[in-house]
Parts: sequence; C-alpha cells; structure tokens
Amino acid sequence: MSKYWNDLLPVDPYMVKSDGLLQDLDRQIITLLYQPLIGSFSLSLYFTLWGELEKNSVWGESSTHKQLMGALQSNLKAIHTEKGKLEGMGLLKTYVKESESERLFIYELIPPLRPNEFFQDGMLNVFLYNRVGKTRFQQLKEYFSHPSVPEGFRDITRSFNDVFSSVQPSEWKMSDDMMETLELSPDQEFLKEGQSGSLSVTGDVFDFDLFLAGLSEALIPRKALNDQVKETIKKLAFLYGIDPMQMQSVVMSAIDEHDTITIEALRKAASDWYQIERNGLLPELVDKVQPLRLREQPNEKQANRSKEDDLIELLERVSPRKLLQDIGEGAEPSKAELKIVEEIMFDQKLTPGVVNVLIYYVMLKTDMKLSKNYIQTIASHWARKQVQTVREAMKLAKEAHHEYLERTKGKNRKTNQGKRVIREEKLPDWLEDSKTSENKSDQSKENVANDKDFDLQKQKMLEEVKKLRKHSAL
Repeated sequence: MSKYWNDLLPVDPYMVKSDGLLQDLDRQIITLLYQPLIGSFSLSLYFTLWGELEKNSVWGESSTHKQLMGALQSNLKAIHTEKGKLEGMGLLKTYVKESESERLFIYELIPPLRPNEFFQDGMLNVFLYNRVGKTRFQQLKEYFSHPSVPEGFRDITRSFNDVFSSVQPSEWKMSDDMMETLELSPDQEFLKEGQSGSLSVTGDVFDFDLFLAGLSEALIPRKALNDQVKETIKKLAFLYGIDPMQMQSVVMSAIDEHDTITIEALRKAASDWYQIERNGLLPELVDKVQPLRLREQPNEKQANRSKEDDLIELLERVSPRKLLQDIGEGAEPSKAELKIVEEIMFDQKLTPGVVNVLIYYVMLKTDMKLSKNYIQTIASHWARKQVQTVREAMKLAKEAHHEYLERTKGKNRKTNQGKRVIREEKLPDWLEDSKTSENKSDQSKENVANDKDFDLQKQKMLEEVKKLRKHSAL
C-alpha cells in the first residue's frame, strides 16, 4: 500500500502551470476519450487544477493541498491516487522543491493527445475500445473526424520562395543586436499551444538485450531500431504480452524492402500476431500479469522459503486467465467467469496478482465456484484498502477467514449440540496460522466429518496449481 503521507501533506503548497495554452478541444478530448480510462475523479482533478490557471495564462497562484481537498470534497489519499492516474496517462507532470521550511510542488498540466494521435496510438485506442464497446467507440471516432479533401483535387499551394522572391538579401542579415534581442533568458519559455503527452512505459517491461541476443544484423538492422521504434516495441510488448523472443518475429514481419520499420507496420504486425494467438480477440485485462514494481524480489528469503513464498511468486507471474485455465485442467474459462474477473479489474482497479489471490480464495471458499456477488463484495473491500501486492491480499484473506471461523464457531455452539455433522474446510497453508489452528482444534473436539467430494475438488485445484507452478517458471 502506498504511504502517501510520505509524499504529500495537506499543508504542502503547490502551483499549477500548463505546458502551453489549453483549449476547448482539449476539454472535449479529455471528457470523451480519457474519462472512460481514468474515471470521473481524475477528470475532476484535472479540470480543478486547470481552473486555477488565470485566464489566458499558463501559471496559477499558490495554494495548499488542504484547499484542494476542500474544493474536491475528498481526502488526500484519494487525491494522491488519482493524481497518479493523470501522471501515468501523460496528462500531468509533478515537480517538487524541498527546503527546510516547506515542500513546494508544481503541477504541470499536459494537453491530451490530438484525436488523430489518440486513435492511432496503439494502446489508448485499444483500451478505449474494450472499455466502451464497439458502438460507442465508432461514435467517438466519427465525432473526432471529418471528410478529407475529395479525390480529383490537386495541391497548387505556392511555396515561400515563389511568393517572396523579391526579398532583398539585406532583410535577412542578422546583427549582433538582433541576436541578443532574439534570445530568451534561461528561466523563461515562449508561449505555445502545448505539446500533447504520450503514454510513458518504463524499460522494465521489455528486455532489449534478450531481444537482440542471437539476432543477426541481416534480419533486423540496428539502424532500423531508432528511439521511436524502441518505445513502440515497449508499448506493444506491454499491451499484447509479447515476450522478447516472440517480438523478434513480429519486428521482422514489419521491416520493409528498404530495411526500415514504420510505426504503423509495427503496430499492425503486433496486432496480427496477437489475434492469431487469441483467435481474433483484442487484448484484455485478464491476460495481464502483476507489474514488476509490485512483485517481491526473486531472491528474497531464498534461504528459508516457505510454501507461501512459493505461492506468492506463482501468483505474481501468471495472469488471471491462465490461473483459471490451469485450475480447470487446461480448459478455457467460461465467458461469464472472464467477464466477472475483468469487471473487477476495471471497476475496482485491482492488480492482476491481487485478483489471482481473490480467485484462489473465493473458489476455495465457495465449493470451486466463482460466485459473482461474493467475489465483488471482497473485491470492493480490498479496493478500499488500496491493496496492490499479493502478500497484502493474502493477509486480508487470512483476516477474513479468521472472522468467518469466529462466526461459525458461535453458531455451531448454538445449533450443533453434538447432533449435526459439520464439514471441516481444509484450506491451504497460507490461509492458516496458529490462530486458525486453535480454532480448528476446538472444532475437531466437536463431532466434525469431512465432505469427501468437496475435499477431492479442493485437492484437484491444489494439484493443478502445483502443475502451474512447474510450467510457469520464467
């Protein structure tokens, strides 16, 4: 869980600036195209900061985060979280200057991508399509497009030298005074429209060294891998889940006869590869795995690893779809199950690793069924707790199990006077600790029997997870 109070306090002052002039078109783009991806709170935060800019200016007055909390009627923790969404989406840059007396922040608002850039981005357009659906996506695309110049017309626009051919050479002469006048001081910048912000993907999502290993210059010329191509490769690897070895064939199919790689060809090659792998489906959240920054270090506790440590590493490395698939002995999960999981990841913003713990726990507790109401109840609770890592999710699962045991123990004393046979639930080691063991010991003193079918189902699931652990080592 992010300790936001280390990064931000209500008394901390801040100032707002924009990267150039923001326009009405920016407001429309953010409302219609970005809001489905970031939510209404992030949208409100962006517009609130925008409102602090003076009219036709790029700088606002100093304020405090306490005043921002009052304007948004929200707490600092929520503001810190939503601010992170804006940063991740390329709509906000945050600067900080610390002194002995205070910590001053500058929030720079970045204009959104232009409609043509957004719909050709390769990441944002795919996520928007999955979020709003085909019909709404088509409506938005039509809203931000217009007819081009019809065929049959030719461009007869004249160039500068055609129009100003009579300009005298003396008019191009630059004197020392002019040079000095044209220069701008280092602490200032010219007013501009603003440069649209693109998504930034960190380098840890793709191993370029592995990608280039054993790959000859003849197959993929190194000169073709410019910075723009490399950045696109990173984004496509994140979006489609393409590993470095698979990316080799994707990139090779995008190279043209001139040994160059266009961004459009690269995107098409990656999309074609993915749709072949997934039978024509677009990428979904259920195929994502736990981000590297939220995983535990591989060598952590290596000398004294427990079954819980092994399970954590497993759940960090597989996607929710893969987990469901292996639990079902390789059978593809039902559309209903995938929809439940994807809705949770969309609505509750849970990470893939946390969702894996949720699936694991709920299926063990509900006789191997993915109960929609039950899983949504737990998911909303974990979302409010801002759970991000697998270990945090396991801790909450243990607490929930303890509460369940306490409730059932009280009910059993009232209703089971040694007459009714109760099934004992055998749960994995990570869900049990000394407190759980004591509760189980108390229950065993009562007349407890096992439900054989139920235990066989659980054992079957645990065996499948063991198989998954063997085959998913990276």
